[in-house]
Amino acid sequence: MASRFKLVFAVSLLPLLLDFGRGSIVGVCYGRNADDLPTPDKVAQLVQLHNIKYLRIYDSNIQVLKAFANTRVELMVGVPNSDLLAFSQFQSNADSWLKNSILPYYPATKITYITVGLEVTENPDNASALVVPAMQNVLTALKKVGLHKRIKVSSTQSLGVLSRSFPPSAGAFNSSHAFFLKPMLEFLAENQSPFMIDLYPYYAYRDSPNNVSLDYALFESSLEVIDPNTGLLYTNMFDAQIDALYFALMELNFRTIRIMVTETGWPSKGSPKEKAATPDNAQTYNTNLIRHVINDSGTPSKPGEELDVYIFSLFNENRKPGLESERNWGLFYPDKTSVYKLDFTGKGAVDKTNSANGSNSNGTTWCIASSKASEPDLQNAITWACGPGNVDCSAIQPSQPCFEPDNLVSHASFAFNSYYQQNGASDVACSFGGNGVKVDKDPSYDNCIYLTTREINKTAGSNTTAIANTSSSTRTEVCALIASFFLMTSISLILNLGNMVDASF
Repeated sequence: MASRFKLVFAVSLLPLLLDFGRGSIVGVCYGRNADDLPTPDKVAQLVQLHNIKYLRIYDSNIQVLKAFANTRVELMVGVPNSDLLAFSQFQSNADSWLKNSILPYYPATKITYITVGLEVTENPDNASALVVPAMQNVLTALKKVGLHKRIKVSSTQSLGVLSRSFPPSAGAFNSSHAFFLKPMLEFLAENQSPFMIDLYPYYAYRDSPNNVSLDYALFESSLEVIDPNTGLLYTNMFDAQIDALYFALMELNFRTIRIMVTETGWPSKGSPKEKAATPDNAQTYNTNLIRHVINDSGTPSKPGEELDVYIFSLFNENRKPGLESERNWGLFYPDKTSVYKLDFTGKGAVDKTNSANGSNSNGTTWCIASSKASEPDLQNAITWACGPGNVDCSAIQPSQPCFEPDNLVSHASFAFNSYYQQNGASDVACSFGGNGVKVDKDPSYDNCIYLTTREINKTAGSNTTAIANTSSSTRTEVCALIASFFLMTSISLILNLGNMVDASF
């Protein structure tokens, strides 16, 4: 009996310890309100190519769920507002949906969240009263099949649920939504589910440019905004909006509910009045957002707090109504090419003066392989650059960002440029026996970044101070080591305790 107890207890520690120190994550929203998108299986390939590991979808489309089977991409699946009435009225409707739309594809398709309803307070029909009963029925359906601890249930809200958001410490929920917000918050607290919010600093700037600076909205501000009630200093709108939610939750005594941002982003194109909707601004916002999240920076009121964020959106969606910006939030065009360069790891150096695949105006040059070079010459040049030339050619290996397209010209171009930039971008460093060509158009594409001399020097300078800075990945590795140590120590203690108990009988 004692032996069985100690084994069961030790194994029960595993889920807790394996989740320890996971760190914040960045996902992407996969909307499909367009008539020119690639098929779900092609989307799954694109997502994996760009190392996107978390995806939000807005319904339980069978083809999408099938496409992401065995990809290890974690899905957040939505229950549309149109289904709230049916789900709230009868438990059998939620049971049938789970049985027919989720269980046939789980766990091959990794589903971690179910969102019940989408920004219901913004919906003209205002189905707010249906949300919590529908959430409860979905949770009950999950409990029946033993998945309620593996798949969390919540509902996404807009920032419109707040009546006040400035200063952040004065954040408060709109009293007109109290009838459904309070029971929803009780549900979230009881089931350890996150409060899901869709928030957009872009709209705060667009609608009030005299009160909100563009730099403040883009994470680029050198000035600080002080909260007069707390003395906390804010350098960006995103943190201020998140903290307004934290303070609103605390005002209602919900202090343990964590926040998850299920939509945020910046449009790359807009109507003539939407002058801030540009590729450069979209790239700047999302790049800074990713770095902010991955570094586990937290917010002024919650420093170091983990915060999961989903960027809207994977594709431009041409069927969305409204201003031009509504159809241009995508990271990719329907043909799967990037709207602008974006590094999802938060570690890459991105020259924000360049649009994706655009030419530059600051005199920067790159070195690529001549399309007229023979294959033997290119192969010899690659072998030399990646060997005696001391170029790090790991990026052109299989499954790495610059492996595709898999041809000698592409691989040689990456190797040539790396050598060229490492050696001061001099003319002789781009020779390669006449097979190298200097260009002033950035050859970077998707996640394959062609560095410049300035960026290489910046990276080298950062490395000299790396010992004084702890990245999120380092913290995660340390947490994993601590968890492993704690796990082994705990199991050892349990086994020793069990042996003592055994010896006493």
